[in-house]
Amino acid sequence: MSDERWFEDYTPGTTAEFGPLRVAEDDVVDFGRRFDPQPFHVDAEAAAAGPFGGLIASGWHTCALMMRLLADEYLSPVSSLGSPGVDELRWIAPVRPGDALILRTTVEEARRSRSKPDRGLVRTRVELLNQGGTVVLTMTAMNLIRARAAA
Repeated sequence: MSDERWFEDYTPGTTAEFGPLRVAEDDVVDFGRRFDPQPFHVDAEAAAAGPFGGLIASGWHTCALMMRLLADEYLSPVSSLGSPGVDELRWIAPVRPGDALILRTTVEEARRSRSKPDRGLVRTRVELLNQGGTVVLTMTAMNLIRARAAA
């Protein structure tokens, strides 16, 4: 996708993939220590004996990694106007140090705003996959996107 995308360029049914983004162990531990200090996020030895059999990224860290790919590759700096929120966020499988994550987006809906015709709402099905093709995160993103031309 081009860096310059407008509301009109988000066509329902369109699927694209972006990445990979590699997950570093130091980043997993640092994020865990700062924001989600559970043993399986911050201590490799304790994590090895824990429920996941090793260190895993916090789900919130996984969301942040997904957002990095979404912001860098899917949303356009010329038209992105923020988001009113997300729906159906799920952590499907753990993300581990060394994983290479791919973002898959599918435009589900693009509808122009009736009250502000210079923009529209784009609803996107988001999947984050690891290098083996396992889906690790799913959600529905909603983004306000500036239109190239008002209706």
